[in-house]
Amino acid sequence: MNYLANHERYQTMIYRRCGKSGVKLPALSLGMWHNFGDEAVLANSREMILGAFDLGITHFDLANNYGPSAGSAEETFGRVLARDLKPYRDELFISTKAGYYMWEGPYGEWGSKKQLISSLDQSLKRMGLDYVDVFYHHRPDPDTPLEETAEALEQILRSGKALYVGISNYSPEQTEQMLKVLGNKGIHCLIHQMNYSMLERQNEQVLDVLDREDVGSIAYCPLAQGLLTDKYLNGIPENSRAAGKSIFLNRENITEEKIAKVAKLNELAAKRGQSLAQMALVWALQRTTSVIIGASRLAQIKENVKALDNMEFTPEEIHEIETILKG
Repeated sequence: MNYLANHERYQTMIYRRCGKSGVKLPALSLGMWHNFGDEAVLANSREMILGAFDLGITHFDLANNYGPSAGSAEETFGRVLARDLKPYRDELFISTKAGYYMWEGPYGEWGSKKQLISSLDQSLKRMGLDYVDVFYHHRPDPDTPLEETAEALEQILRSGKALYVGISNYSPEQTEQMLKVLGNKGIHCLIHQMNYSMLERQNEQVLDVLDREDVGSIAYCPLAQGLLTDKYLNGIPENSRAAGKSIFLNRENITEEKIAKVAKLNELAAKRGQSLAQMALVWALQRTTSVIIGASRLAQIKENVKALDNMEFTPEEIHEIETILKG
């Protein structure tokens, strides 16, 4: 059966201008870090991608190594694009990245011109695209000169293989340096992608730089790998990420102190008529252009989108949140 997009998909989603640009990103973007690779069920991945688009989510965030296995998330997206979304390509904002380990040898990771351009060429083939909308350098490289990485981003931009460029996981100082180097080349960095949530606030100084320089921002892990949901309030479920072998969230990360804070935040969210996850997304959106949500099923995406029904905090609520987080 041929896919036909929901004709009301733009009626309820909120779109926000991305820094000093003509780009408007949906408040919620769909990340394909997990659950979209070749170890996932293709029918479920397709349902989530198309369901997200039907809800007005036009931004799909990928990277060369997303899967698992590495590269397979881009292949999955390419299949869905070719089968269902090709007529809507000009409505989509597709991103990919390079910088983390992808293949053997000295050019399989980091930030050399060789690595970045080769990686993007591979990504375009996997997705069946002529260009991506934004290409990120995924992490700063301590050994490659910043100027070389900037030259690679410039060459990618000038070649038309990406419409915009961005950076990810840069410190405040590194962000300032890269923005300056790119600016000297006449290039505006569109966006910075970073880890940011109620429980991970170390990048607030980066956000200060971006606000000052009029660069867009997008948060990954706005739910702190699931901690900012009600999933762990009564212990660690056996089928949860923390119960597995994840290096990003494990039993040691889930302390009694964190759960106590999460429980109090959950109570506040209930008073607002929201789930904790919905409130956490709204909180992150107070400082960022967009937040990247992950999902293992379409129902989770639908629940997250309901966060947009209550986007305002009272001063009293902000004070209560800050008191809980500092406690």
